[in-house]
Amino acid sequence: MGNVIKQGTAMDIRMLTEAEIRTLTSQAAALAAVREAFIAFAAGKATLPDVIGMEFHEHNGEAHIKGAYVHGTPYWSIKAATGFYDNPALGLPMLGGLSLVFSATTGLLDTLLLDNGYLTELRTGAAGALAADLLANPEIEQALIVGAGGQARYQLDALLGVRQPQRVIVYARRADAAEAYAAEMGARLGIDIAVARELREAVATSDLIVTTTPSRAPLIDADWLRPSVHITAMGSDFPDKQELAVDVLARADLVVADHPPQAATQGEIHHAIEAGHLTLEEVVPLAAIAAGKVPGRTRDDQITVADLTGLGIQDAALANAVVIAATQRGLGQVLRA
Repeated sequence: MGNVIKQGTAMDIRMLTEAEIRTLTSQAAALAAVREAFIAFAAGKATLPDVIGMEFHEHNGEAHIKGAYVHGTPYWSIKAATGFYDNPALGLPMLGGLSLVFSATTGLLDTLLLDNGYLTELRTGAAGALAADLLANPEIEQALIVGAGGQARYQLDALLGVRQPQRVIVYARRADAAEAYAAEMGARLGIDIAVARELREAVATSDLIVTTTPSRAPLIDADWLRPSVHITAMGSDFPDKQELAVDVLARADLVVADHPPQAATQGEIHHAIEAGHLTLEEVVPLAAIAAGKVPGRTRDDQITVADLTGLGIQDAALANAVVIAATQRGLGQVLRA
């Protein structure tokens, strides 16, 4: 669309609702956009400011503000995403969010993406799929999803785009949540999903594990792991969150992060470094593997871990794709500002 300056100060701004945004992208498109963003990042063709994170302990909530510009694209963006975990008891959605998309040519606001957190869920699932595609063995007998919330759904959706496990199992601390997840996702995806009663046994028999919880205490220990397993941990996005015991990262043959400096302050890697089990120099950037600059898995029997804390380049890449598609299709309400 582009900004049209009229009468000195007035300009047109497109506004897209969640319903419209859902028609403009897909999990496969998100994976392609996220993959290209990481490749650009590896080439030094992205600007990524630090994350702003806020916690609201009295209301069991958190907020993340992330911005980025992938060089050569028409737009840069700022995304605010929230998670207030007591909201369902109030009849309100747990997650929220929106993105402000600006012209990279003029710097002016071009589009409001009122996605209510949908694009954050989609791009996080895409990053998990990218990690699995680059690090997991090609043949997966059993995949384990730890957690039964929204992101557990997006992670499985995206994972099935890059791997076809023979079995999928889910574990959640609340058995009823796991049962509901298995029934819903099994019906939607047309696969059988079993509920694991014991996490240790589920971990020990799985070739690929995705952790999707807001846990603040380790859930998985190193001595539970089988050789050849790949783990994608995406729940730890604040300094006090942790899903993996530090000895998991110590035992791993390859530890990867979406952005090592960021993971060193708020991810699983943060805890392993503090415990002296890992150095930042040992952590491989996911972008370098995506770009083919360094190898990922080199042996079937390696244990690999990907620590995903979420990057603004993912949001910027997906925002660009959505706004370009909306412009081509003429979708959205135009506001005069």
